[in-house]
Amino acid sequence: MSNVTREAVEAALRTVEDPHLGQDLVASGAVESVEIDGAEVAVRVALGYPAEGYRATLGDALRQAVEAVDGVSKAQVHVRSEIHAHAVQPGLKGMDQIKNIIAVASGKGGVGKSTVTANLALALQAEGARVGVLDADIYGPSQPRMLGVRGQPESRDGKHMLPMLGHGIQVMSAGFLIDEETPMIWRGPMVTQALEQLLTETAWDALDYLIVDMPPGTGDIQLTLAQKVPVSGGVIITTPQDIALLDARKGLRMFEKVNVPVLGIIENMSLHICSNCGHEEHIFGTGGGESMARQYGVDLLGSLPLDIRIREQADGGHPTVSSAPESRIAQDYRHIARRIGGQLALRQRSTGSAFPNIVVDDD
Repeated sequence: MSNVTREAVEAALRTVEDPHLGQDLVASGAVESVEIDGAEVAVRVALGYPAEGYRATLGDALRQAVEAVDGVSKAQVHVRSEIHAHAVQPGLKGMDQIKNIIAVASGKGGVGKSTVTANLALALQAEGARVGVLDADIYGPSQPRMLGVRGQPESRDGKHMLPMLGHGIQVMSAGFLIDEETPMIWRGPMVTQALEQLLTETAWDALDYLIVDMPPGTGDIQLTLAQKVPVSGGVIITTPQDIALLDARKGLRMFEKVNVPVLGIIENMSLHICSNCGHEEHIFGTGGGESMARQYGVDLLGSLPLDIRIREQADGGHPTVSSAPESRIAQDYRHIARRIGGQLALRQRSTGSAFPNIVVDDD
């Protein structure tokens, strides 16, 4: 007769750390059930983030750990993803049809924030989530071009615009409402009102994540947007350069002041990859993002290279994750996307979700 115990199985499960959560699945509360039938064990795990590219690897690691327990002859591990809505800033209420709004910000322009945003959205989608992008840069909207979307949004009820679709991503931008070469000569209050309208008057369709491409800077407009948009978490984009890190710190402090949890930092252009020989060189310095993350007690979500293909693909409306899904860069984006989802999954959940949970499993 087998003497396998739940305690022994859980001890085995604790030996496997989820790199996207930074802890084991027992500690994170992801283990739904452990069933023991003699020498056979069945474990069910519910990840709080999309993990299409990782569930099989995780399932195999957990199965091997459980089968190493004395008395266990066979283990079955079922891993699924269930994305929940999470808490937003005090005094704000989450939106119907959007579980989580994630703001992507930088303290300054020129660090590749919009390119990273487009690829992150596609990476989250590739991992199994329903994703939208709100282009909050009213003065310089770039998501229509990067996601390869043209035309103007339609309205079925005369009150709400239907989001445009780019590579399966729901997209809304001021760039759809004006000519690409027409300058937006608006004062701050008009820009704030325009963003609120783009957010609230778009008929978003059951999103797990809405990624907001914030305008560069940390002035009054950015603070106002952060105070009025119900955000579950923020992500900071920087380069290793000292001046970029200085401005990125301002972006991080901006989120802190409006009670938006910072999910982590992404170091873009961390190294240059030569398109001819593949030589790698840290032309903007090294270690800056890691140092900043350590200083402020947040995660370094990942580092991305300076590669001409990233720019060419985004400018052509086919970002890397879509045009070269098997490439190293696309896999880096998917890893970072899982890290973002994982860090958000560890945060306090919202008191109620606006619509039924979307569940993705490995069946």
